[in-house]
Amino acid sequence: MAAHLIQTLEREEIARVTEGKKIPDFAPGDTLRVNVKIKEGDRERIQGFEGLCIARAGAGVNENFTVRKLSFGEGVERVFPLNSPSVDSIEVRRKGKVRRAKLYYLRGRTGKRARIAEKLGGAKEIAES
Repeated sequence: MAAHLIQTLEREEIARVTEGKKIPDFAPGDTLRVNVKIKEGDRERIQGFEGLCIARAGAGVNENFTVRKLSFGEGVERVFPLNSPSVDSIEVRRKGKVRRAKLYYLRGRTGKRARIAEKLGGAKEIAES
């Protein structure tokens, strides 16, 4: 009984926070562009963060994902809450072909060794486009 109540409250909170936003279906290995709302004084702007999704964790309201990018030769990782008002939009740039859920091994790799093959469209993806 209590578990159903918690799930109901979580669904309501997710619906309230993500009102009008569409969260795409993505997984670790995908290249994402996350548009984040940045508040500077009394002004607000949107800044993009484009990189490789290396992990997804949590469930419900607490779900988050980690995006890694190289900036001036230095690896930068950022953890974004999936259902957050600060995340304006998420755009999937390319699908990656990986065989594991956490890609932390990419932290120790640079250059060509850090590449991930692109997932070629299956019958389902070809029918959608």
